Amino acid sequence: MSSDPAGTKPTKCPICGKVAVEAYRPFCSKRCADIDLGKWFSGSYAIGGQAEDEGDGDDLSRAPDRDDEEH
Repeated sequence: MSSDPAGTKPTKCPICGKVAVEAYRPFCSKRCADIDLGKWFSGSYAIGGQAEDEGDGDDLSRAPDRDDEEH
């Protein structure tokens, strides 16, 4: 009998494609986990997003001074 519930596929290591080991899940070994961590540290992986312009968002540093207001 298999230890996986019926109808589920074993998870494959995203680095080498071998079957993942529970202790290092989703990886098959510490080596593959370390390779993945190294890719994050080196910047090989990146999460996409929009570049933020200087004019976007709330800019609290531009709050009016009390001297600039007319009384």
